[in-house]
Parts: sequence; structure tokens; C-alpha cells
Amino acid sequence: MPTSDEAVRTWRVNAPADLGRALAGARRSRGLSQDELATALGVHRSYVAELEAGSSVQMLERLLRAFKRLGAEVEVRLPPAGDGR
Repeated sequence: MPTSDEAVRTWRVNAPADLGRALAGARRSRGLSQDELATALGVHRSYVAELEAGSSVQMLERLLRAFKRLGAEVEVRLPPAGDGR
């Protein structure tokens, strides 16, 4: 779920689907289409769509489960567009 902190968007990630929603939100916040992001990444648009849909990715599921088991929280932070990152 995105939260706001002085123009920094944050998504808490508990599952691959959360990471997909974060990617879609970040992409939209930057004003990019799936095609534009795919071109920048050197992948097909359908792959970006799969990522955003949170298609099951076994490695991500295991990694997130390991973080959870360790009591860690995973977040994606999107700083303002003009901060030089």
C-alpha cells in the first residue's frame, strides 16, 4: 500500500504482488508507459506487465519469506523525480 512522506512514495512489500504494484505505481509516478519502461530495460512490454501483475516468481517468494522469518520489513521508496537519482 503506498504511503506518502513529503513526496516520497513508499510501498511495503510482503509478497511478489506487492512488488508488482510498487513497480506499476513507480512507473506511473514517473509518467512512463509500460512500453517506455520496457524499452529502457531492454525487455518486452509483456514482461513488464507480468512483473506489475505480480506473477509468481519463486525466487522472490523465497527471499521475501526469508526476510519475514528474520523479522525484517521490505519497502520500495520512490524519491521525488528531481533528486538526482
